[in-house]
Amino acid sequence: MTRKDAMENAINLPDVLAEVSAVFARYEDALVNNKVDVLDELFWDSPHTLRYGAGENLYGYGEIQAFRASRPAQGLARTLIRTVITTYGRDFATASCEFQREGSAKTGRQSQTWMRTAQGWRVVAAHVSLLG
Repeated sequence: MTRKDAMENAINLPDVLAEVSAVFARYEDALVNNKVDVLDELFWDSPHTLRYGAGENLYGYGEIQAFRASRPAQGLARTLIRTVITTYGRDFATASCEFQREGSAKTGRQSQTWMRTAQGWRVVAAHVSLLG
């Protein structure tokens, strides 16, 4: 087996894909129900973690945690239009989705980079943006 074949065979291993899909679903539930403690848990507690939001750039876990603590709890409901989760090996994954907030005509996009840590799967980078 070539190195390329081995890499392709390591993409979307069924057990790893199931793990990341479950943690993504847990994140989504926490997001729309404002479960700040779960959102905090699912981001990697590191100064290397970043989150680019629709109106903010957050560098490091502390900034992300402070943002979550001060964010209004209204208007969080949304519908996922399309979600693509891809795992690479056993310890790295990406999750991307398109969404629409209730009462908004704008489509949003979210991408997350997930890494397996000693504490479980954690978001190490995230980006949220809206289309006009």
